[in-house]
Amino acid sequence: MRIPFRHYLAATTVSTLFLILLGVYTGKIGAGLACEGRWPLCDGWMGLFPATWPSFVEWFHRFVAMVVGFMIIAAGIIGWRGNYDKRLKYALVIAVVLLPLQIIFGANTVLRFGVWPSMIHNAAAQLIFAALVFATTIAYSEAGGSGGQGKSEAAVADD
Repeated sequence: MRIPFRHYLAATTVSTLFLILLGVYTGKIGAGLACEGRWPLCDGWMGLFPATWPSFVEWFHRFVAMVVGFMIIAAGIIGWRGNYDKRLKYALVIAVVLLPLQIIFGANTVLRFGVWPSMIHNAAAQLIFAALVFATTIAYSEAGGSGGQGKSEAAVADD
């Protein structure tokens, strides 16, 4: 059974929101400081396994970011290859293009812990989230919003 693309986009958008909230918590407890500027490693055995709660939170945030990042890349590929509105495609391109920058900004929050690196990292996250919300809104409006088969549903069914 295939899920409609609009539902996948919605799941990706909600996952991104969860990641942002997790990132806020990660920054609030200063979890990046547990890594002492050793990005991508951290404390613990061989720098890979968390030794403290902050380092666990930092690693969990990275793991969730990896999963959500792959979800965003997949959404971009599916959206670009499918028969979807140009606005949806460009919104997903924005999210995918910002993704590697977001990874660099995330590393910078560990290496140069402070207000500006955190603000830039959060701003990039908000832009990615906004692009996903926009793309999801367009996908649902293409489907007619009433659960009927619209342009998005037909495109996924034809795959």
